[in-house]
Amino acid sequence: MMNLTLKIWRQKNASDKGQIVDYPLSGVSPDMSFLEMLDVLNQELIEKGEQPVAFDHDCREGICGTCSLYINGRAHGPETKITACQLHMRSFKDGDTIYIEPWRAEAFPVVKDLIVDRTSFDRIQQAGGFISVNTSGNTQDANAIPIEKENADKAFDAATCIGCGACVASCKNSSAMLFVSAKVSQFALLPQGQVEATDRVLNMVKQMDEEGFGNCTNTGACEVECPKGISLENIARMNREYLSASLKG
Repeated sequence: MMNLTLKIWRQKNASDKGQIVDYPLSGVSPDMSFLEMLDVLNQELIEKGEQPVAFDHDCREGICGTCSLYINGRAHGPETKITACQLHMRSFKDGDTIYIEPWRAEAFPVVKDLIVDRTSFDRIQQAGGFISVNTSGNTQDANAIPIEKENADKAFDAATCIGCGACVASCKNSSAMLFVSAKVSQFALLPQGQVEATDRVLNMVKQMDEEGFGNCTNTGACEVECPKGISLENIARMNREYLSASLKG
């Protein structure tokens, strides 16, 4: 069992200034997940009559992307290619001090404590992250369309993006280009995505800029911290798609 000191960002609401608050926590099992450790802390706070720490979570299986925690200065914590919910306490040592903060980005305003508003990602998706299909009853089987395996594999890799926002939190410019490029690439590589290809990239990049995300820094921190290992190649592909779409007018 471990004894830890947790330094957690507490913020009552979006307009509150917020501050780091210290919480000692004892009896932490190394087999606990990071979120289970926070559950134990919250249970103690509730029993004391104090407000529990608000944090996002849902599937706890590394799929939904809601567990957006900045742990000891890294998105999702010290391990690579996992989300915060997949992080276990065996990654820490007895006596450790752990800093836990929300994502920091203008486009991800803090709602409360460790919860941020990521609906900016939703609006980017709505701007072009879709395809048009015939649902009139005369639909074509997708498997009937031949697709090169290399393109299919790259599209699938891009589609594994869970929209957690770690790329934004890790970038010193709070750029969302890895996220947007993944959503553009998953369609750009497939024939089904060609119908809206021009409008898609123009509209999604425009919405990204309107949301207040910064430009790419080319440092690659986004790929390093991405729990799904989304490649920077997608950003290069999106830039090519954007240039081509812009020239088409």
